[in-house]
Amino acid sequence: MMNNKLMIKNAAELVTCSGFKAKHGKEMSELHIIEDGAVVVEDGIIKAVGKTEDILKKYDEKDFQAIDASNKAVLPGFVDSHTHFVFGGYRAEEFSWRLRGDSYMDIMQRGGGIVNTVKATREASFEELMETGLKRLDSMLSFGVTTVEGKSGYGLDLETEIKQLKVMDELNKIHPLDIVKTFMGAHATPVEYKGRTDDYVEFMIEKVMPEIAKQNLAEFSDVFCEKNVFSIEQTRRIQEKAKELGFKIKLHADEIVQFGGAELAAELGAVSADHLLQVSDKGIEDMAKSGVVATLLPCTAFSLRESFAPGRKMIDNGCAVALASDFNPGSCFTENISLVIALATLQMNIRIEEAITAITINAAAALDRADEIGSLDPGKKGDILILEFPSYKFIPYHIGVSTVEKVIKNGKIVFDKNLGGKIC
Repeated sequence: MMNNKLMIKNAAELVTCSGFKAKHGKEMSELHIIEDGAVVVEDGIIKAVGKTEDILKKYDEKDFQAIDASNKAVLPGFVDSHTHFVFGGYRAEEFSWRLRGDSYMDIMQRGGGIVNTVKATREASFEELMETGLKRLDSMLSFGVTTVEGKSGYGLDLETEIKQLKVMDELNKIHPLDIVKTFMGAHATPVEYKGRTDDYVEFMIEKVMPEIAKQNLAEFSDVFCEKNVFSIEQTRRIQEKAKELGFKIKLHADEIVQFGGAELAAELGAVSADHLLQVSDKGIEDMAKSGVVATLLPCTAFSLRESFAPGRKMIDNGCAVALASDFNPGSCFTENISLVIALATLQMNIRIEEAITAITINAAAALDRADEIGSLDPGKKGDILILEFPSYKFIPYHIGVSTVEKVIKNGKIVFDKNLGGKIC
C-alpha cells in the first residue's frame, strides 16, 4: 500500500460538480453524478474519475489505499469562501440584545458590534488567537470544509491587522485546511477615528495597505460597503488602491440597505460580492454580466432575523451564486455548513443541486481557485468528502447535522467520524 495513492470505489453517488470555472444560472443544477463511481488520487492530485468497473480495469487497487464507499455519496470538499474566524472575545450579550429587538446597526452605533471585537482582538496574544483559531478550523473540518477564507478586520490598526493575518499564516502551516487570506481593514471605523472616517480611509490607503502588500500577507481586499460604515466613494478609493497594490477584490455589499454595492463590485471587477440581502435588480444584472460571484450567507440573515437574499432571483437571472458561513463573533457565530445548505434550500428557494454547486465549484470561484479545487476533476487537488448516506440530498434533509463521515485533503484522510474526528 502506497500512502500517496488513494482509491475510493463503489460510491453510490460520485457527485463530481465537474468544471473549472463558476457555473451561472441553470448550469448550477448540473452536478455530473456518476453512479457506482470511483476516484483515484496520486500524490495529492486527482488522476481519474469514472465508473468503478472502468477504473478497476485501469488501476490495480492493491497499489492503493482503497476505501469502499458502498451505499455512500462522495463529493468535492466544501469551500467556505467568507469567514472572520480569527478574533478575540465573544459577543453573546449582544445576541441577547438582538433577541429583545435591538438592531445590528443600533448595537454598532452605541459602541458594540465590530468595535467590541476589535478591543478584544487587540488585547489577545498571538498564542491565544492561534489556540482559538485551531479549534474553529477543527470544527469546520468536521462539517466537510477543506478550504476556508479568513478575513482580518478586527484590528483596524497596522499592528493587529498584521497579527491576524500572520496567525492565519501559521495556522495554514499546521492545519489540514487551506486558508485563503483577505485583508479587511475597512471593516469599521475604530474609536480613535470616530467622526473622521475619511481620515481613517486615508490611513488605510497610505499606511496599512502598502505594508500588508509589502509583506505579502493577503490575497484579497474586502470593504464593508454600507450606509454609515463606508460609502460607495470611500469603498471605490480603497479598492482602487488595493488593485494598484496587487490585491484581488471582494465586497460586503447591500447587506443592510440597498446601497449600490453590487453595482460597484461589477464596476471594479470584483471576484465576489457578499451578503446582498438588499441587492437591486440592476445589481443582479451587473453581477451576472460581469461574472462577479454572488456569495450568499443565509446563516447571517437567520441569526439577525432579516429577510434572506433573493437567491432564486439571482440564479434565474444568470448569476453565479456561492454559499458561505460568514462565521464571526457577532452576527453569525456558526461554522455549520450543513445549516447553511439547509437554510439556502428552505428559505431562499435554492434547489439542493444548486446549493451543492454553490458550496463547491462556485465557492472555489469566489476565491479564484476554480481551476484547482471545488470539483472532482483530474488535475485538481484530492479534496474529497464521503458522506454517511447514499445521496447528497441527505445534507439539507438532516437539518443542521453534519452528514460527513470522512474528509480527505490532498489525498489523505484527515477526518473520520468513526475514529473520533480529526486525524493528525
